Amino acid sequence: MLWQTARYAVDLTRPRVMGIVNATPDSFSDGGRHPDARAALAHCEQLLADGADILDIGGESTRPGSPPVALDEELARVLPVVQGAVRLGVPISVDTCKAQVMQAALDAGADIINDIQALRLPGSADVVARHGRCGVCLMHMHGEPQTMQTTPMAGDAVAQVLRFLQQRTLDLQRLGIEKARIVLDSGIGFGKTVEQNFALLARQRELLDLNHPLLAGWSRKSSLGAVTGRAVGDRLVPSVAAAVLAVEHGARVVRVHDVRETVAALAVWQAMDAQRA
Repeated sequence: MLWQTARYAVDLTRPRVMGIVNATPDSFSDGGRHPDARAALAHCEQLLADGADILDIGGESTRPGSPPVALDEELARVLPVVQGAVRLGVPISVDTCKAQVMQAALDAGADIINDIQALRLPGSADVVARHGRCGVCLMHMHGEPQTMQTTPMAGDAVAQVLRFLQQRTLDLQRLGIEKARIVLDSGIGFGKTVEQNFALLARQRELLDLNHPLLAGWSRKSSLGAVTGRAVGDRLVPSVAAAVLAVEHGARVVRVHDVRETVAALAVWQAMDAQRA
């Protein structure tokens, strides 16, 4: 199983760890910790030393209630980091929903577009289609970051997420975005209740029927706080547990803050999994 990206064909026969690089002042967990490109690049290097396989760079917080960021500001936050990170020898993902940021990041050498809007905003699908090789991660989100947790979705989240992602993959393949370039994300915490998030984990294998690799993003999410009573800065153990459970239920990429600990936990899972063959 390969994920085709701009410069790399990522082997997903073993689970891959995507390290989060927030070049933002206001992300829910680590906003402001990397206030300039130099600090963000130092964090990139640390994540690679910790074992990250992919780096995901973002310049706009998508935490519940977060305000939108102006195009120029997002470009100023993201591009210098991308320009430095593409020299580090691993696939570089850019977390954005703006077509202009996608284009600039790809021009700077980025490999993957990770879009919470699943390429629904004007121009974004065209940018990815024109590129011809970059990878893309399509996520399900109910509503918008400003309101998604005030009016979360109702009903069976698994069925609704499956239908949405199935339609998006079909629409994008009609635009010429090859199947091998697409990874799917159920959007944990994006307009879902705690119960719906855990239903998406428990029934995650149903999404494998879409025949695309799955990415899971549980790291430090509020649902983990809801079931453990732990504040966001104290969710390392729940986050690692959720990452391992997501892999056990079929995810091939986990997007995490705590790379070192997640890599170690997955090594234990892989040793166990090898005995099932």
